[in-house]
Amino acid sequence: MYKGLKILAVVPARGGSKGVPKKNIKELYGKPLIAWSIETGLASKYIDRVIVSTDSEEIAEVARAHKGEVPFLRPKELAEDLTPDPPVFEHCLNYLSIKENYAPDIIVHLRPTGPLRTSEEIDAAIELLAKYPDADSVRSVEEPPKPPYKMWRPEGEFLRPFIEIPGTKDTYNAPRQSLPKVYQTTADIGVLWLRTILEKKSVVGDKVLPFYLKRETVDIDNLFDFEIAELIFRKRYGK
Repeated sequence: MYKGLKILAVVPARGGSKGVPKKNIKELYGKPLIAWSIETGLASKYIDRVIVSTDSEEIAEVARAHKGEVPFLRPKELAEDLTPDPPVFEHCLNYLSIKENYAPDIIVHLRPTGPLRTSEEIDAAIELLAKYPDADSVRSVEEPPKPPYKMWRPEGEFLRPFIEIPGTKDTYNAPRQSLPKVYQTTADIGVLWLRTILEKKSVVGDKVLPFYLKRETVDIDNLFDFEIAELIFRKRYGK
């Protein structure tokens, strides 16, 4: 709880990952991938509960072993490849409302694929959202390795610049320092008000506050990402 606000963390973890089978319970630096999100959420000063939303009993067992709550199994129709985030969160919130008469004020979205976050970062993001009651959410961001101004899109047999800046010739060749500053979101942190889901049917909304990461990160999607995260953890913990 923070300043009287009830805070719930949700870790969405479906069982049908295609790129890396059983990705959410694959070992990373000595523990299952999902355990990093659960344990970091539990280490937060402000988070009251950490609930794992999964359709897999195997993932549920691993989550419970690491002290995550698994009060339900998510329906299979909410665990498909193209299932968006909002209905997954709505299902969790509806369950808690009906079964426990519980509703949080703030929800922390902890994706298992962002294991490098720290509890201190989570708490700072919660504090940031609480300062701005008119905001919809806080999202972790970083500068991309390549800005979109240097990207291309196919058009028939040829390529066209993905973005062109009026009055600027050959934007794709311009020095990076001369281009507008842009950021990409990361899997590390998402913090939002309950109303963002209930009213806007979104886990992001329209008024988004940036949480600028001051370290390297990785959004784990394939085996190479596991290797990178392992190296970062070794650097962080010196093992």
